[in-house]
Amino acid sequence: MILSCSSISRSFGDNHILKRVSFHIEEHEKAAIVGINGAGKSTLLKIIIGQLAPDEGTVTWAKGAAVGYLAQHQDLDGTETIYDTLLEVKRPILEMEERLRRLELEMNTASGEELESRLSEYSRLNHTFELENGYACRSEITGVLKGLGFSEEEFSKPIHALSGGQKTRVSLGKLLLTKPDILLLDEPTNHLDMESIAWLETYLKGYPGSVIIVAHDRYFLDRVVTKVIELDNGTATVFSGNYSAYSDKKAMLRDAQIRAYLNQQQEIRHQEAVIAKLKSFNREKSIRRAESREKMLDKIERLEKPAEVNDSMDIRLEPDVVSGNDVLTVTGLSKAFDARPLFTDGNFEIKRGERIAIIGNNGTGKTTLLKIINGLIPADSGEIRLGSKVHIGYYDQEHQVLHMDKTLFQEIQDTYPHMNNTQIRNTLASFLFTGDDVFKLIRDLSGGERGRVSLAKLMLSDANFLLLDEPTNHLDITSKEILESALNRYTGTVLYVSHDRYFINRTATRILDLTGQAFVNYIGNYDYYLEKKDVVEAAFFSVSPNKASFPPVSEAAISDAGAKLDWKAQKEEQARIRKRQNELKKTEEAIHQLESRDSEINELLAQETVYTDVARLMELNKEKESISQKLEELYEAWEALAEE
Repeated sequence: MILSCSSISRSFGDNHILKRVSFHIEEHEKAAIVGINGAGKSTLLKIIIGQLAPDEGTVTWAKGAAVGYLAQHQDLDGTETIYDTLLEVKRPILEMEERLRRLELEMNTASGEELESRLSEYSRLNHTFELENGYACRSEITGVLKGLGFSEEEFSKPIHALSGGQKTRVSLGKLLLTKPDILLLDEPTNHLDMESIAWLETYLKGYPGSVIIVAHDRYFLDRVVTKVIELDNGTATVFSGNYSAYSDKKAMLRDAQIRAYLNQQQEIRHQEAVIAKLKSFNREKSIRRAESREKMLDKIERLEKPAEVNDSMDIRLEPDVVSGNDVLTVTGLSKAFDARPLFTDGNFEIKRGERIAIIGNNGTGKTTLLKIINGLIPADSGEIRLGSKVHIGYYDQEHQVLHMDKTLFQEIQDTYPHMNNTQIRNTLASFLFTGDDVFKLIRDLSGGERGRVSLAKLMLSDANFLLLDEPTNHLDITSKEILESALNRYTGTVLYVSHDRYFINRTATRILDLTGQAFVNYIGNYDYYLEKKDVVEAAFFSVSPNKASFPPVSEAAISDAGAKLDWKAQKEEQARIRKRQNELKKTEEAIHQLESRDSEINELLAQETVYTDVARLMELNKEKESISQKLEELYEAWEALAEE
């Protein structure tokens, strides 16, 4: 065991954030701390590393354990470059290397005992240098920086010129290179693109030490952690398994708690009714029995009523009118900024009812595409054609559609003047703004609160084509799940940009990957995209013009993958697969029925009343022979279907 937290409590005024929180972390264990915004996750991390003192409880570390901590916000500064900042982490190895070089020079002129002494020191130092992976020191730094999304051109950027997100990535890189016994990471995937998150997942899964992560990225948690510590109403519950296992167990646990509470309440009401009835008899014996039951009832350890999940948003998305089947047609679309092309000659269609995720690395033009479709910025060339009766609703990750000088109430009232005060208040209450909250200025809201206001406006828009730019940013996990459910129930069409792979997996029916200045199409969710990415990309860029730098693939692969790039062909392929699966299922059921009947006949043939009855015997043998022929045909049919 590397860390033990025992009965940790912490309050801020009358607000009890943590109440007797206890858990432990084993060596090499990867754990997540989850909970809604404000549950105390970051507070707990700060108590663990000693930045905050608990009101009660103790934090115990294994002797000599080295601890690394990544906070959400970094205060890095200075004139050093990104590369030199990470190189400084390896200062002991660099000094070792300098000493080795000096010893090499000294050995050139030394002799006798002095040479032996230098050789001995050189041998010892070189052995330590190798153990510390000194020869690969610089390549390790380069690998970490590239993994975290920095290009080689950015290595020479000074720290003071970096954005907050870039500074967080530099801090994460420094932390990973120090390789402490336990890493404590507070939202490590913020500011990382999908490729960098995937790299970090692989790095952490193979990390030899322990890791504690606070993150809202459920796909990331699914891939990395094996234990989940949930903070709920100040208390901690520990679940084994990844995030999905925790989510399933949590739902089962809550159902069990509700059933136990309701059963106990029913029993209490029953006993109280019996007691009242006994007392109504007004006989001494009946009264004594009633008093006895009352004493038993007083001794029952009453279960607390499970907390109502009433702190969740209420999102109901529904279009006002049904659009035509062809919602959006994009033809020959191109856009560049400062002579740097984002996408060139882009072509795709969107049909009614589709939920399409646009993915790609940072800076590829995903948000730009949404703004072009929404008419906020012009394209350099190409055509955007909306279908019949299409009504767009737009969610902007920067919330530029909000007016900073207005209150929440004014923002809704001015956008939807037909709504009365009660309707406006009810709408805002659905998004957790109650009482005087509705009179807060937009500029004074947090990122998460602004996101909720934008979602409220989106819900009121009654749009049938939603354009969403990073809709899950700043939302806690519960709110993300509510948004997922709302989008999956939505009967309109959705086109969104997101880095949240779990969200994409739950909601997307199709993915457009913006890569190599082109839109590569995948009919499926994020898991499907991962499965098909290599073959589809290879085929797409081999058959596309001006893409000669990509490796060639066989004609068969081009034909196969190229067909999958066309969404109609992919739909047909999916229909064919479903048909084959149905036929397989029917064939298996038929085989099972015939095999069962064959077994019944075998049992009948062993009975004396049957094998002494010639007519019955011949009848059963004939049926058995017929079954054998049918089974042979079904086996062959099953093999053919299975091999398609």
